[in-house]
Amino acid sequence: MRLDKFLKVSRLIKRRTVANEACDAGRVLVNDKVAKASVNVKTGDIIEIQFGNKSVKVEVLDVADTVRKEEAKDLYKYL
Repeated sequence: MRLDKFLKVSRLIKRRTVANEACDAGRVLVNDKVAKASVNVKTGDIIEIQFGNKSVKVEVLDVADTVRKEEAKDLYKYL
């Protein structure tokens, strides 16, 4: 699954366009490498997102095309 879509489905970022912009600005890392929005995300990847002065680091536990709001937290785990 594309990185920008995973960020939206998991609700780490609310909109796919915002996820795309964050990737283009170099604020998203996958396995400690700056990632484009088109990078393929798989189970076990470490994603780090920098929001201004704080950063969020998560491990991908599952990849799903669609999930309900309550189940979105099951796609990742905070590190």
